[in-house]
Amino acid sequence: MLTNITVPLLGLVDTAVLGHLAHPEYLGAVAIGGNLFSILYWTFGFMRMGTTGLAAQAYGRDDGFAQSALLVRSLLLAVGIGLLLILLRGPLVSIGLTLMDASDDVTALAREYTDIRIWSAPAVLCQYTLVGWLIGTQYPRGPMLMLILANSLNIGLDLLFVTVFGWNSQGVAAATAISEYAAAGLGLWLVWHRRPADLVFDRRLFGQLADYLAILQVNRYIMVRTILLLLSLAFFTAQGAQQGDAVLAANAVLLTFLMLISNGLDGFANGAEALVGEAVGQKDRAHFRAVCRTALRWSLWGAGLFTALFVLGGGWIISLLTSIPDVAGTAREFLPWIWIMPFAAVGGFLLDGIFIGATRTRDMQNTMIVAVLVVYLPVWWLTQSWGNHGLWFAITSLMLARAASMGWLFRSHSRHDRWFG
Repeated sequence: MLTNITVPLLGLVDTAVLGHLAHPEYLGAVAIGGNLFSILYWTFGFMRMGTTGLAAQAYGRDDGFAQSALLVRSLLLAVGIGLLLILLRGPLVSIGLTLMDASDDVTALAREYTDIRIWSAPAVLCQYTLVGWLIGTQYPRGPMLMLILANSLNIGLDLLFVTVFGWNSQGVAAATAISEYAAAGLGLWLVWHRRPADLVFDRRLFGQLADYLAILQVNRYIMVRTILLLLSLAFFTAQGAQQGDAVLAANAVLLTFLMLISNGLDGFANGAEALVGEAVGQKDRAHFRAVCRTALRWSLWGAGLFTALFVLGGGWIISLLTSIPDVAGTAREFLPWIWIMPFAAVGGFLLDGIFIGATRTRDMQNTMIVAVLVVYLPVWWLTQSWGNHGLWFAITSLMLARAASMGWLFRSHSRHDRWFG
């Protein structure tokens, strides 16, 4: 949980630094650019989630070769995909910014941001693999150290590049890119010292083309699920941008709160991934049930704490993040949606962890398709007259739909003992 909370802190620092500049365009540009990179990078989020489930099951079987081979092959995939994103950066960024449909000033600043940030693609995807492998092999301290380094370095470079050098949104992008490479380097050092003691380096670790295709095939369902979720958030941002720069910037502040909630609650889901994967690898049904009960209990406590935090201190946090009157006032108007978000989203986050640990990734894809196409988009269409409140109602409905549909499947799999098939 501590590890995951540091992820949105990166966004909080960026927001705080830019939120006190004279114009909201800089904050809006980073919101647009950040959403674009969320789509580009988390499209390949299976490099983290899929690696965790497979590594956890290999850990449960005490299969050191399978753990090491998975890591090596996943890292090679990560580097290859990252280099491909850099090569295709021109059309990818142009299409993304066009779809965001922000104002000309914001779009120009967002392009400057993306031109720098894209160079961190190999480091980001390698981090996904390293974090997934370390969590799956039950060493969560490693990802925490990686992200503490990334965020500490990012904070210092943000302040240097933006407040001293005056680079604005470009400085935020440069700080983030440098921090990503530093965290990836630390991750490589950590997994080297966590490698199985009897590991023998030979060509078998690298495998054949079929082994890489198998990794992609197993994780294709996570990829589809993640693309749908990210497109939903990008659609949310784009619709907010059409309501003006103040709404766009205010939503950027509140989405940072949502990322804090989701990443914090995902800490319990990540724990469930590793322990559920271990239980499935050992075919231990009693351990599986115990993990699910305990993770649910702690997740509900976590949701309550996040709700209390934003009810009691949300307005004060907004004032820390931005001193632009229009942005701060708009953010406070829509803050109550953040109050209810922890309990709306907690079920989906926890069940993601259970399904990933059991490698039931097709179920994750199918429930996301239902949540987006049957609930999210129809709700948005019917509530367009509500303005930004309609957008927040739609995203809340998406979270509730995910929890309900995955909860139904969880009960069905448990009743028919399908988790260990």
